[in-house]
Amino acid sequence: MKKFFSEFKKFALKGNVMDMAIGVIIGAAFGAIVTALTTSFINPLINSIGGAEVGGMIRLPWVNYEGLEAEEIAALSLNYGAFITAIINFIIIALVLFLLIKAMNKLMSIGKKEEAPAEPTTKKCPFCKSEIAIDATRCPHCTSEIKEEEE
Repeated sequence: MKKFFSEFKKFALKGNVMDMAIGVIIGAAFGAIVTALTTSFINPLINSIGGAEVGGMIRLPWVNYEGLEAEEIAALSLNYGAFITAIINFIIIALVLFLLIKAMNKLMSIGKKEEAPAEPTTKKCPFCKSEIAIDATRCPHCTSEIKEEEE
């Protein structure tokens, strides 16, 4: 049991797990900001342009709404406004995360130097065209003698 807890502690305190936890918390907070932006600014803007209400509902024709309270009517209706708001929220969050990850990748690549291509370790035999060691003087396949100037 002690080994289990030590392995769990090692796993939980790894950098990747902690980064993921921080990312989830920040993502939830960012989601709340985007939801507030959508409901406070984007939905009223759409309402003013289109003349329709984004937060609207469709009443179901087979339901008798007489004598029902507002909460009951909302529960028995299709609330397409909340769905449209969720789609707008998702698009905004996905766009911002895409731009954030793209910027982070660019920042991470700034300090890295490009690796020089490795020097070749093989060459082609001029007679049989098979690959041989770069310092070979005779081809092991066709036994032709390879002179230095033929490289």
